[in-house]
Amino acid sequence: MEITLTTPALLFPAISLLLVAYTNRFNTIAGRIRTLHSQYKERADDVLVNQIASLRRRLYLIRNMQAFGVASLFSCVLCLFVIFADHLFAGKVIFGCSLILMMISLGLSFLEILQSVQALNLELSDIQKNLRQ
Repeated sequence: MEITLTTPALLFPAISLLLVAYTNRFNTIAGRIRTLHSQYKERADDVLVNQIASLRRRLYLIRNMQAFGVASLFSCVLCLFVIFADHLFAGKVIFGCSLILMMISLGLSFLEILQSVQALNLELSDIQKNLRQ
């Protein structure tokens, strides 16, 4: 496979859009944590504790998603520099690493989505419990 300067540049739009999406997720969860924290101060119950624990796990996943996404972007930039310096084999290796880092970031994103569904199920279970009473 031939690699040119345009090959790693193809990842820039995808990585930047993913990082924006990850940041939006982070900000949403941070706001939700603040809300739950104030609710917990007013009245503590098991549903709130479980929701806070779920949000904590999601927060760690998002942090790691962002870290691997940034590492992927850094690897892309390094790859461009190495290819520009006419070291094609090293550029291929670094680009491969960049792709692997992006796949890890996307895998973590998938896990975070699964956690998100579990958190929504917690909220729904609380509503169902109240409807039964």
